[in-house]
Amino acid sequence: MAENMSLLGLEDELTCSICLGLFENPVSLICGHSFCANCLEATWKDSISSLSCPHCRMVFPSKPELKKNTVLSAVLEAYRIKAGVPEPVKEHIEVKKKDPDVIKCDNCMEAKAVKTCLTCMASYCEDHVRPHRENAIFRAHQLCDPLPDLMERLCSGHGKLMEFFCSQHQSCICSSCLQDMHKGCEFITADERRFKQKTDLTDKLNILEVKTDKNQQVITQMKEQQIKLKDLAATRKRILEAEYRQIREMIDRDEKEAMLAIDKEQEKGQNKLVSLIKKFNENVEKMSRTKSEINILLDQSQSLAFLKASVDLPSVVNFEPYNPRMNVESKEVIAYHSTAVALKEWITKLMEQPLENRIAVLKPGLGSQFSVIPSEIPAHLSNPRDMWMQKEAPIVWHEPSARLRAPSPSRGPKPKFPVTKQKMSSKSAKDQKDHKERKDQKPNNPPANSPAVLNFVKRSDLLKYGTILNFDVRTAHKRISLSENNTKATVSDDPAHYPDIPFRFSVCSQVLCTKGFSQGRHYWEIKMSSNNFCGLGLAYGRIDRKGPSSRLGRNADSWCVEWFNVKLSAWHNSIETVLQNPNPSRVGVLLDCDQGSATFYNVQDRSYPFHTFVFPFTEAVYPAFWIFSNSSSVSLCKLGN
Repeated sequence: MAENMSLLGLEDELTCSICLGLFENPVSLICGHSFCANCLEATWKDSISSLSCPHCRMVFPSKPELKKNTVLSAVLEAYRIKAGVPEPVKEHIEVKKKDPDVIKCDNCMEAKAVKTCLTCMASYCEDHVRPHRENAIFRAHQLCDPLPDLMERLCSGHGKLMEFFCSQHQSCICSSCLQDMHKGCEFITADERRFKQKTDLTDKLNILEVKTDKNQQVITQMKEQQIKLKDLAATRKRILEAEYRQIREMIDRDEKEAMLAIDKEQEKGQNKLVSLIKKFNENVEKMSRTKSEINILLDQSQSLAFLKASVDLPSVVNFEPYNPRMNVESKEVIAYHSTAVALKEWITKLMEQPLENRIAVLKPGLGSQFSVIPSEIPAHLSNPRDMWMQKEAPIVWHEPSARLRAPSPSRGPKPKFPVTKQKMSSKSAKDQKDHKERKDQKPNNPPANSPAVLNFVKRSDLLKYGTILNFDVRTAHKRISLSENNTKATVSDDPAHYPDIPFRFSVCSQVLCTKGFSQGRHYWEIKMSSNNFCGLGLAYGRIDRKGPSSRLGRNADSWCVEWFNVKLSAWHNSIETVLQNPNPSRVGVLLDCDQGSATFYNVQDRSYPFHTFVFPFTEAVYPAFWIFSNSSSVSLCKLGN
């Protein structure tokens, strides 16, 4: 049924665009369109001088060779059977082929022409061409193979053979045209033009073949990359599944130990209750025996023996029975319960954090010790930021020295140790002052003794070189949305409807500014919503926009400083330099084209330089930005704020 439905849906594709009916004896042209043989012959019957495709209007210099489309005929036959369409009466139509026998002798008008004389402008059969071959009078005449377009080679104005080609007007001309309206034009012979045209087309054909081969190679490489990417994703899943499985196994093991501890407490309480019940049953039995003795004596109260009898109460009468209060609230069980509650709260807070902040929560202050496992990723994704751009390749974090484990439950009360107050060792006044300054220092400020503090620059000195910048929407990647008069760039997964032009970045979510600089000093500032995953830098206008080399810092045409999580690096020509991260939220850039340097500053009340590129810029450089964290943004600041 599905096969029938798929064939029945092909009716429009099996319809001739001339007669609007199903194909009959379909033939195909070199442009790819197909028609009924009769329809095409009838269409061309009255337009021999201008043959073209009835569908796309492609013009043919001569009548093309028509060939039956066997594949289309087979599909048509299958369609007729499935659709129940009766087969038309076959009129064995022979498709005319381009062959010299269609050119008749101009002398006898019957025999097949074997030669065409370009001097006489006539075609001759074997008998009538004999004078041209044997008579010396015709030796100067130029013979060639039969030509179907003989009359088209004559000049309409002078009736002469168009044996020249005007390069200026791109048209064929005769000798009279050369002396008349084309006087002074550059010209070549028709054979030279034909050779040049054939050479040019052959060269273009070779270029197309080379480019086609290259595209096919790239397609093959990308298909291989798809397979590798699939294998990489599967490997990543196995690694993560193993880690999460180990975490679950540890929690399950701890849960089993907690349940076992409760069972032990329950068993302990049960044993105690069984022992007490047994003891109280024995006491009841003793008192029951004494009661029986007393009742027997009471029955003999009239006897002389009754007067002499005496009964002592059993000692158990002095024991006051009690119901013990039993529970499972031992210190070990309480420790398990407290640990489970604390672990649940801790995991809840961890999961509420953004993914990029969880490392800092797990190991405060040691985020830089976490890295991507290098043995598990391909060489071309060895940089963490490169992996962040390739969203299909997830990041796997690990701690070099230890694995993440759940907090161990307490096994009982911790031993108490006596705490003895010790006197602080004496410090010099200078040491105490330095300690106080470091304690009172803001988190974003560099250490008081760092070179950045000693070499700070007054912001007012930099603002003298301030310039106004705007993002260039022509270069913005489709993941980047521009706002606030093209001074704010935000990255998201929803692509913008930008037109596809050569200037636009198509691989990385990058954007350039509209203004470039080749001389003088220039200063601008950038405000970042998050300095976890972004890059700021410079680039030549010739930087690649489409290939993998378009990444900032991964080529000789760009420079950038970039943040990946807590790691700060400087990149140029694929060379990385790891820097101390001042965690800035506002960065200033001073470009000195004359000295060939670009300095990046952590802008606060003062400006603290944290890196300088020194390079003799050979042409204009443009401010460049790379944002590779969803919902992150960078803004070009209005200087003076």
